[in-house]
Amino acid sequence: MFDFKPKKLFFILFIFCTLFAAFKVLAFFSDPIKHLDFENSTKMIVLDESGFVFRLSTKANSVSEFLKENKIDLGDHDRLIPDQDTNLYTGTHIEIQRASKIKIAADGKTMENYVFGKTVRNALLESHITLSRLDKTTPETEALVQNNLLITVTRINVEEITQKEDVAFKTVIKNDAKLGWQEKKVETPGQLGEKEVQYRITYKNGKEISRVTLGSKITTEPVAQIETHGTYMQLGKANAGQGTWYSYQGGLFAASTTIPKGAYAKVTNTQNGKSVVVQINDYGPQGKGRVIDLDKVAFTKISGLGAGVIGVKVEPILN
Repeated sequence: MFDFKPKKLFFILFIFCTLFAAFKVLAFFSDPIKHLDFENSTKMIVLDESGFVFRLSTKANSVSEFLKENKIDLGDHDRLIPDQDTNLYTGTHIEIQRASKIKIAADGKTMENYVFGKTVRNALLESHITLSRLDKTTPETEALVQNNLLITVTRINVEEITQKEDVAFKTVIKNDAKLGWQEKKVETPGQLGEKEVQYRITYKNGKEISRVTLGSKITTEPVAQIETHGTYMQLGKANAGQGTWYSYQGGLFAASTTIPKGAYAKVTNTQNGKSVVVQINDYGPQGKGRVIDLDKVAFTKISGLGAGVIGVKVEPILN
């Protein structure tokens, strides 16, 4: 009979397990077939390409080998993090940022740039173009950036100014029957006044597109001009008949067969008594009973155009 105490038995078991483990380790490393092959081991890496995240397995040992293995090409302006010489391990994070080529039309010039921002706003920030609160962009600032996108920046500025302006004077006319109808005398010359006007002006790319008056204040009152106009007409022999109208020069003119060109005539509508003074600048009319052909503008002074033909009295003005 062997008499083993518990402590002695535990010690013998511990020594036996330690020797067995040491033997196994020695056997593993002494076997030429069994060794750790880090180069050919499979690694799990994370690829983030422009915000799209993939978890991939690879036996590549560097970033450049991984790109070649997965046929991933980089543009001249693209970003790669980390660089291509970096060794790969399980858990390595590779990020590829694709650059977009854009054009920006702003401040009177057009520039090209490669940007990584996903929105128009970020693309402008990368290109060192600052927007004010009122500026507009096409497309809008939150639109997504695409390759070969044209971004147009419209500068909007608003300012308030106060400027001095003339105030027109009124003309007061007094008639004088002793003066000829074309005579005019200025009794008291008019004088312009002055006012201060406050405007809100909106500019688009430096050009004024709207102006709103906010208020005005007269600082100098204008002085009215007093004029005396003659009303005396020396009239020739009246000729009654029909008057018509036609479109010619658009003024107080008429055509006559009896009054020479350049002379003046007083034409009165015999139905309503309205009169107009016209200058003869054409020859006509040719119809029977027709004594004058009034320009459209002159005709409307004494009748509506719908009348077409009216009864008139034509008197040449001799003075």
